[in-house]
Amino acid sequence: MSHVEDYPTDTVAGLEVNTLADGLFHVATWIFLLAGSITAITAWRQGRLAPSWSFHVGLVLVGWGVFNLVEGIVDHHLLGIHHVRDDAGSPSSWDVAFLVFGALLVVGGWLLHQCGLAAMERQRAESSAPASVDPRPH
Repeated sequence: MSHVEDYPTDTVAGLEVNTLADGLFHVATWIFLLAGSITAITAWRQGRLAPSWSFHVGLVLVGWGVFNLVEGIVDHHLLGIHHVRDDAGSPSSWDVAFLVFGALLVVGGWLLHQCGLAAMERQRAESSAPASVDPRPH
């Protein structure tokens, strides 16, 4: 939340409301993460989906990085609601570091996901390849 008439951000009541809203938002994101993980594990156990750990963890890191980038750009830079460290002498350097960390999560997660995807495709190709027959008599 940003500044509203009843709870301006420069008052204790405004900070409390903003902190509560931020906390509820983070709880919701953890619920979505848990729901997505349970859904993926359920599908995996039913044989519908069998991702490698790198496939799954890579996408989790990408999601975390995208969240950090969006939250950092919107809240820290566009709206100026808060900074990573408001108590620091240069809060903008912390905000930029937060964005760099988010970008690294996206890139690293995507690379990890691609490794998992390649492993799944190799596994699929090996399981669908015809078994070699030994033409020699036994």
